[in-house]
Amino acid sequence: MLTNVLPPGSLPKRLEALAWSHPIYVRGTLSEGPAVAIVGSRAASGLGMERAHALARHLGERGVHVVSGGALGIDGAAHRGLLAARGVARTTVVLGSGCDVAYPERHAPLFEQVIAAGGALVSRLEDGVQPRRGTFLSRNPLIAALADVVVVIEADARSGSLATARAARRYGRIVVAWPGSRGCELLLADGAAMVEHEDDVDAALAGEPRLRVQVLEPEVAAVRAALDQGARSTEAIVTLTRLPVRVVLRALARLS
Repeated sequence: MLTNVLPPGSLPKRLEALAWSHPIYVRGTLSEGPAVAIVGSRAASGLGMERAHALARHLGERGVHVVSGGALGIDGAAHRGLLAARGVARTTVVLGSGCDVAYPERHAPLFEQVIAAGGALVSRLEDGVQPRRGTFLSRNPLIAALADVVVVIEADARSGSLATARAARRYGRIVVAWPGSRGCELLLADGAAMVEHEDDVDAALAGEPRLRVQVLEPEVAAVRAALDQGARSTEAIVTLTRLPVRVVLRALARLS
């Protein structure tokens, strides 16, 4: 399949509304309906991948398109979940390489399924460009720009998913995070909405994101005291404070 070049002026409505000034390269068909980006760690837990797959399938069955980065872990699980829905919704893979370069290579069959199912491979890079660290960072804003809501399922504190979330905020998109991982707790502490069920993403799409429960100052103080006593791990802080792990992680995010 040939790669089409879309210059400024002929871009999808979401990008035109942002005054997007960079051409994009597309194989397949970009969807214009409601869309959610699902992103997260490459080294994801089994539970995180199950959540990404289930959420994407849920969205697909409701006619909502899914955008992700095609990587191992959360991204791949999201694309597969949408394909499993077998509905009218499609999935978009935003690559950190040219559209003709399948990376990771093991996802080449997945990318073929995406195209066959009516979805698209999209990149800021022309054909033949190989992936590098910088190309993955540069694709993150495009993931955010092509969605109405960005969901971070699981991420560490230095994950590229946090860069996608920052771009989403710049573009006025809603950012939601699943509690539990360090990166997601940082997002929640910084004002992201919460997702713990498919219905939470439905609400975010409807403009009514579920706000997180604020960590109370006494809990932050208790965690700070545990650190002062020499606790250097989450487990040690939980033992000293007897607070739930989730509360400890949010308090740590507030203190960082």
